[in-house]
Amino acid sequence: MRIEAEIKLGFKDVMFRPKRSTLKSRSQVDLNREYRFRNSQKLWSGVPVVAANMDTVGTFSMAESLKSHGLITAIHKHYPLEQWREFLKNADAAFFPPIMVSFGTGDEDYQKMKTIMGNDSRLGFIFIDVGKRYSQHFFQFV
Repeated sequence: MRIEAEIKLGFKDVMFRPKRSTLKSRSQVDLNREYRFRNSQKLWSGVPVVAANMDTVGTFSMAESLKSHGLITAIHKHYPLEQWREFLKNADAAFFPPIMVSFGTGDEDYQKMKTIMGNDSRLGFIFIDVGKRYSQHFFQFV
């Protein structure tokens, strides 16, 4: 294990000073952003907020609800392939919800993700669901 001795800052150590704004009301705030991903060069536009991939939050119905607001939903990894097929078959092609396909680092999870991603070209995001993103196992998997 490597121990880092440098000083670390927490929330109590940092003060945020807001910039002066020309907006007259909060209703004028636009949270939409445009991102071009470095490796794929794909362009995505929306609100960079992700509904968690928990089994009670990252659901197909949540994705349908949040799509009109431009929010992303990380679909939990416990949906069986048949439910994925049904959802993708019935998803509105004109306004497909921005979703992430969640999966773990096991071989079975990885194969399931490849199957899901291979079933629909509209799927463009993945979410690797691991508890310890700083672990060597995660880096080797990626």
